[in-house]
Amino acid sequence: MRVLMSGGGTGGHINPALAIADTIKQNDPTAEIAFVGTKHGKETELVPRAGYPLHFVEIQGISRSLSPQNIKTAWYILTAPRKAAKLIEQFKPDIVIGTGGYACWPTLAAAAKKGIPTMVHESNAIPGLAVRKLQGQVDRILINFEQTAEKLRAPREKIIRVGNPLRGGFGVETSRSAKCKLGIEHYKYVVICFGGSLGAATLNESAMKFMPVCAAEHPETLYVHAAGVRYYEKMKAEFDAAGLDKYGNIKLLDYIHDMPLWMAAADVVIARAGAMTISELSLMHKACILIPSPNVVDDHQYKNAKVLADKNAAVLIRENDLTGDRYNREILSLLSDDKKRSTLSENIGQFADRDANRLIYEETLRLIKEKGC
Repeated sequence: MRVLMSGGGTGGHINPALAIADTIKQNDPTAEIAFVGTKHGKETELVPRAGYPLHFVEIQGISRSLSPQNIKTAWYILTAPRKAAKLIEQFKPDIVIGTGGYACWPTLAAAAKKGIPTMVHESNAIPGLAVRKLQGQVDRILINFEQTAEKLRAPREKIIRVGNPLRGGFGVETSRSAKCKLGIEHYKYVVICFGGSLGAATLNESAMKFMPVCAAEHPETLYVHAAGVRYYEKMKAEFDAAGLDKYGNIKLLDYIHDMPLWMAAADVVIARAGAMTISELSLMHKACILIPSPNVVDDHQYKNAKVLADKNAAVLIRENDLTGDRYNREILSLLSDDKKRSTLSENIGQFADRDANRLIYEETLRLIKEKGC
């Protein structure tokens, strides 16, 4: 089987694509898999790290404000499908699978035009622009939330709910074994915070107020913060200037690469509310504080998080309600309340979907057979 994967920009689009690719390789070790992305997305780091070849097309998102960049975007929209078509001719895939984001649109559009089996996965409750544009062209639309189907105009028979694919490692380690592997078993509590692959300025600002408190008053707690590649250098300068680099129980990273291990070790997780993050937290039964990004289409992260908060499965904080004091208070409250952490952990586990990878693999085989490829 020859599979061309496409999805990029942020980890929220790349990681599900990697999860699908890994599942295909596990079930069919002879499968040949390659990725198509852009030169300025997180895929340039994550895909090669996972061992897959990566090809590039020039495409970028549309700015919501009036911007000269939209002129360049318009040019890319005209030229990217032709470049993607050349990659397809060279690779000769049996199927092309996308996971949303602007990076997947030209490849899937070109493949569909050639009659090659095509499938796109949408992880969020509200479908993104690329998925909406592709819905009339692709053969299958795989969704995580059932209500996503209501936002699409495609025939219902080609929309299939499968859940979110997760990479291997999530749910494998216990908290104790993960802490031992990371060499942090001497800490009573572990807290991790991340705002996505690019980072989140508001979370970083709140973290800078919490870290001195944790360092000075809570040596039993390890706090690990991923600033994101966009903000890491600036935050590292502030971190060093505050003398926080001298404390062993505070870690500042740009990105958490071994996320399954760190999430397993964590007693509390603070994060945005992207669909992939919620799926990971649910599978691993993690007590969490969700701070949805307000800068997403249709406020879909808030809608994702609200579903959990209504079931007492997560602590939900709107970004405009977030202050340093609130951040500190919510973390310390969870750490001091074993019963509340246990309740959140048990309730979020009810949202776990363990069969997504298998369902997507089976649908891949079914579609290839259906189209006679």
